[in-house]
Amino acid sequence: MKHFFLITNKAKDSDGSYTRRIAEYLQAHGATASCAVNKISDKEIMEIPENTECAIVLGGDGTLLKAARDMMDSDIPLLGVNLGTLGYLAEVEISNIESALDKLICGEYKREDRMMLSGAIYQTDGTEIRNFALNDIVISRCGSLQILQFDIFVNGKFLNSYSADGMIVATPTGSTGYNMSAGGPIVEPGAKLLLLTPICPHTLNTRSIILSPEDEVTIQIPEGREKTGQTVEANFDGTHKVTLKTGDKIVIKKASKTTGILKLNTESFLEVLHKKMSD
Repeated sequence: MKHFFLITNKAKDSDGSYTRRIAEYLQAHGATASCAVNKISDKEIMEIPENTECAIVLGGDGTLLKAARDMMDSDIPLLGVNLGTLGYLAEVEISNIESALDKLICGEYKREDRMMLSGAIYQTDGTEIRNFALNDIVISRCGSLQILQFDIFVNGKFLNSYSADGMIVATPTGSTGYNMSAGGPIVEPGAKLLLLTPICPHTLNTRSIILSPEDEVTIQIPEGREKTGQTVEANFDGTHKVTLKTGDKIVIKKASKTTGILKLNTESFLEVLHKKMSD
């Protein structure tokens, strides 16, 4: 690889020193490096050079998730550089960045194409909103503490009604995120499946459900307790939120696009998982 695009979370590289360090190293070794500053709250359109072969994302898992959604139409693979704390996606530590860049330049890497989710929201006023996620789509309460009611359908057939604090639909990549915190299973990220996990369910039915990648999950927002209206929030990868009310629904399925993640570490997923669980 010779042509790189750097995406930096300015909050984690406020003076730009890490970004400059990477750009200067690449240029000193015969490569090119274009830079973009990526603030999590911004909706800016990044101008990516046509010859870009890899996007190096500096920040943490959240920064990489946003970059995956912003760049999903480009087919440019991503490499995450961790400037934060614990992360599963941003595998390169800044202390080892030079050796990682050497591997990229020499072609010593493996590309993994990760499954993404497509979420289509249908509101009672006829509004349709579509967005995408690499990790998960989470339906949760907004406002005061309350138990939420959800009606779940799979491929148009009624599955179950849940009373819970929320619902998570996750990819294998997202299995180590909120899904894991909510008691869901950890899945090898190269797998192809959907995970449906309730958040703090108020019933004995607390199990996650593993579905085929061809399945389509519909979450409808019915009336709440005592026939009251409900207002919930659909959150795409923790960075994009849409409000849903009683009568609205969201249809979630595997996206037609994938995200390319570059892996430099020769350790298996299970070896990495063992290390993180031992920390």
